[in-house]
Amino acid sequence: MAEIGYQWLSLTYNVHSVHPLAVQSEIGRNRSTSNNGDIRFEVYPESYRPLDTFSEQLAFAFKYEGIHLEFLARLFSQALVKQELEQWIAREPTGSYARRACFLYEWLLDDTLDAPNLTRGNYIDALDPTLYLVGTSINCPRWRVRDNLPGNRHYCPIVRRSTAIQATETYDLPAKLAELETDFGVDLILRSTVWLTVKESRASFLIEREQDKEDRIRRFAAVMENECGQHDNPFTPETLSLLQRGILGDMALRYGLRRSPVYVGHSAHYQAVVDYIAPHWEQTNALLSGLAHFLERSQGASSIVRAAVASFGFVYIHPMADGNGRISRFLINDILRRDGLVPAPIILPVSATIADSTQARAAYDKVLERFSRRLMRKYADQYYFGEPVIAEDGVEYNLYFSAYDDALPAWRYPDLTAHAEYLAKIIDTTLTQEMRKEARFLKANDQARNAIKQFLEAPDNELDSIIRSIRQNGNALSNQLCKRYPILAEKPEFGERVVDAVRQAFGD
Repeated sequence: MAEIGYQWLSLTYNVHSVHPLAVQSEIGRNRSTSNNGDIRFEVYPESYRPLDTFSEQLAFAFKYEGIHLEFLARLFSQALVKQELEQWIAREPTGSYARRACFLYEWLLDDTLDAPNLTRGNYIDALDPTLYLVGTSINCPRWRVRDNLPGNRHYCPIVRRSTAIQATETYDLPAKLAELETDFGVDLILRSTVWLTVKESRASFLIEREQDKEDRIRRFAAVMENECGQHDNPFTPETLSLLQRGILGDMALRYGLRRSPVYVGHSAHYQAVVDYIAPHWEQTNALLSGLAHFLERSQGASSIVRAAVASFGFVYIHPMADGNGRISRFLINDILRRDGLVPAPIILPVSATIADSTQARAAYDKVLERFSRRLMRKYADQYYFGEPVIAEDGVEYNLYFSAYDDALPAWRYPDLTAHAEYLAKIIDTTLTQEMRKEARFLKANDQARNAIKQFLEAPDNELDSIIRSIRQNGNALSNQLCKRYPILAEKPEFGERVVDAVRQAFGD
């Protein structure tokens, strides 16, 4: 066959992952490299072909194609693979690929190979730090491997250090905030934060298509303001319940981690369409614990990447019965705050950027679908709707999914590279456009207010109402505004001066 490396192993052992192989290799006439999206295709001449054996093909994959934890977890679970690894390490006790394979087998499967501890050989990295986001290294003397995986076996995301990720690692977020303060002043930025926090909350509900719930919008704004960066571990059941209660208020049906199936879907032609199925509720505690472990192991790495993993990792675990989406977006500001990049009380209105347009919302949905669509494609015939059942937490459900165990490696070891790249773009747009737009508005509003005060006495809140009405009416006095403030109609010169002050302040 032409396929080599991971593809050869996939075909030979009938192993197929949800997350695609980032590098796919085959034998051809001429050496070439091509890309389709973020998947790289490599063609090698015949001289590169490894022997048709487990060890030779896996060694080729490690050398030329990198590490794919989900695929390896599935491969290592196959019959006879354990024996293959034991024979390989017996033949090559100091071989770097054999040692890495044996280490990953025991790490992923929590099983022990029948092989002696090594006593010689230089230490090697589990993940190449030039290619991947890695965690703090811990030596594994048994295989003489530096365990720098950014998580544990219950949850360990893969983030490839693409060109975009490397740019994200050097992105100076505090410098962008400092530019805002220089251009608009500290006081104006702090004042805009109050409105931006509410705007962020409203946009978060808009993303969930629940924009007409003003009381919940205010509650979520309060959670953003008061809870960001305040908890040592945001993923404990107690902290999540606290955040959830703050968002939902005291009138929700239930709080805490779910004990029932959950799926994300929509209706089409009066039929329920399943877009994503979340992990089994018995796995949520372990997955959340692993996500917290990621935050511990990845300290010092890019805060934007850490925030992306925390946010998207949480939303894919979907551990709560309600509030998952809003908590996931809360986590973005929470991580940036705890890492010291965004000081209190500033909140980055990332949800406002996401909800800014139909195109922007579609981009958010598209990045979520990178996992969800592939998951549902693989397990399209593994779920059905049946008789309703009451779960332990009182939720009535009728979705039955028969592949929770088989899908677990996909939930445990997601490739979140594209998600981190996406969040980096959103944060840059937020800082360079969304927050500047709000600061410019406040600055113009202040200028209009001060100009009007030169000839008209009025409290600030009423002046703001007048300015807002004129702006909404195309820089003209409305009949309703003139009825509310008769002086604007009784003294036309006053009205003209007010409109002119607004027009000049806003540059119209």
